[in-house]
Amino acid sequence: MDSAPDDSLISEAVAGNDRAYEQLVFRYQDRLIHSLEHTTGSREDALEIAQQAFIQAWRKLDTFRQESQFYSWLYRIARNVAVSRSRKNRLNSNSLEAYSDATGFEATSNAAPSDRIERSEQINSVRSALSQIPEDFRQPLVLKEIDGLSYEEISQLLDIPMGTVRSRIYRARQELTERLKRLLEDD
Repeated sequence: MDSAPDDSLISEAVAGNDRAYEQLVFRYQDRLIHSLEHTTGSREDALEIAQQAFIQAWRKLDTFRQESQFYSWLYRIARNVAVSRSRKNRLNSNSLEAYSDATGFEATSNAAPSDRIERSEQINSVRSALSQIPEDFRQPLVLKEIDGLSYEEISQLLDIPMGTVRSRIYRARQELTERLKRLLEDD
């Protein structure tokens, strides 16, 4: 069952096979959590959102239309969960530890303290600038630059035209550059 196609696993899960859905979770959980970490800036938030998304997907699995890929559908659910959560309680973690978890960056103990401080300031500057970009522009940029998805994959995932993906990424890059320039000028 490990190499079973998604549509087979979905059919089995809808028919009541819990193990089939577990396989779908296992197949996509790391990818989803990784994407959510970069969107939220927090591994803890990403884990909670992913868990809620998988639960909602399980409950609504019988409504899944196999016209799109399962991961695209799941990602849209997770995105909606994240938006709902942020509306309820503004997600904003500014700690270096949360960012380190999300990016995999860890300051090494053999680095000079001044280097670690400078690196920490750079990370915080980028995070701050990125967090100020509107979600509609930030999300495609993160999916492209951090998650390494193609324009076509982003288009399918976000259910928007490829031209819109390209223009949003372009605009996000412009805004990020402008915000970073302003931050550097303030220093």
